[in-house]
Amino acid sequence: MSTAPAAPRAAAEQPAELVARLRATFRSGRTRPLDWRTEQLTRLRALLTENRAELVEALHQDLGKPEAEASGADIDLPVREIDHTLAHLAEWLAPQPVDVTGVFGADATAGTRLDPLGTVLVIAPWNYPVQLLTVPLAGALAAGNTVVVKPSELAPATSAALARLIPRYLDPEAVAVVEGAVPETTALLEQHWDHIFYTGNGAVGRIVMRAAAEHLTPVTLELGGKSPVFVDADADLDAAARRLAQAKFANAGQTCVAPDYVLTDPATARRLEPALARAVEELFGADPQQSPRYGRIVNERHFDRVSGLLDSGRTVTGGTRDRADRYIAPTVLAGVAPDAPVMREEIFGPVLPIVEVDGLDAAIDFINDRDKPLALYGFTGNAATRRRLAEETSSGGLGFGAPMAHLRVPELPFGGVGESGMGGYHGLLSVETFSHRKAVLDVPLG
Repeated sequence: MSTAPAAPRAAAEQPAELVARLRATFRSGRTRPLDWRTEQLTRLRALLTENRAELVEALHQDLGKPEAEASGADIDLPVREIDHTLAHLAEWLAPQPVDVTGVFGADATAGTRLDPLGTVLVIAPWNYPVQLLTVPLAGALAAGNTVVVKPSELAPATSAALARLIPRYLDPEAVAVVEGAVPETTALLEQHWDHIFYTGNGAVGRIVMRAAAEHLTPVTLELGGKSPVFVDADADLDAAARRLAQAKFANAGQTCVAPDYVLTDPATARRLEPALARAVEELFGADPQQSPRYGRIVNERHFDRVSGLLDSGRTVTGGTRDRADRYIAPTVLAGVAPDAPVMREEIFGPVLPIVEVDGLDAAIDFINDRDKPLALYGFTGNAATRRRLAEETSSGGLGFGAPMAHLRVPELPFGGVGESGMGGYHGLLSVETFSHRKAVLDVPLG
């Protein structure tokens, strides 16, 4: 498809100038028509599909992502989100009537409408640097905003690709890319935004929230945490192990909703251990370092951090590492104590600890004694167990039988609670996140 020409810039704009320019575009009304919104979404879709090979190569450079994994998670998932939004956007934006005849009489009318917020900032992380930039960007554009996106400097090849492609495809008077590291992000956070959407860790999330408070700017914080998995004694352990391994070791464990640790009773743990070892070998072969399906740790700093967690329990499988290759084998640890180093922080790497508990009651207490996770997963054939996990715990999302699958459904909200974040997005919720639902009442004078 044809691409929009990028507006020439004599020099890099200062943040205040950039925000002022995009705010002027928003105030002109340029971004409000449905046609503009759908055109931008269509162009964003084309950016992803027409440049698939380049983006996949950049993801491989940054994270060692296998082609199928990069294509599926970072390109196909955003494309599905965009397609879903294009199919429903006119319906979502239609004013919603409210019956007020009982208050003001038959001639009065009322309703709500979704108004775009204005000029918004999207700060993306490094682990899924295309998906986690383009999905919120799509929501902001669908809502009719102007947008500044900040890719992660820890995925430099992907950041450079997006910085080059976005001005070619999207309206350069309404969308801008700012590359850089902490100084650039700090300068952006000093500006007055109408919404800030941040994906990353809690430490930086607090910095974002403090900066936003200076201007009373609303925020969406997509954070992380230690997402537990309860494996019941009645579960099909071979099937559970396969799905656990697929989810945990995708992107070398660097996923915010990856299963972080397993809770199960001692007898089930003994049976689950060999099943997980078999599942890892089925996925990646006898030497995962040689597997074309297995990724790498993003950098040496994260490699050293995750390596320091490998002695937290008995090694069931894995445990090997190669710093020069940023490789840590898919690792399962058993007999892990609740206070072991691997249990003190979000792992964000290819290490799966098994923590033994007496049963469901103890598992629920274990979960509730800790920060609310971004996701909770269960493998059980018992309806009462599923009901108790749903009713007696709090998490951003809950999935049975298929870890990480809920984020692939546009109709399901995605977001955290408490320490794992605030606000959410995907599908309609993305448009609502970047909009204000305004009440409109008309009471005739006559």
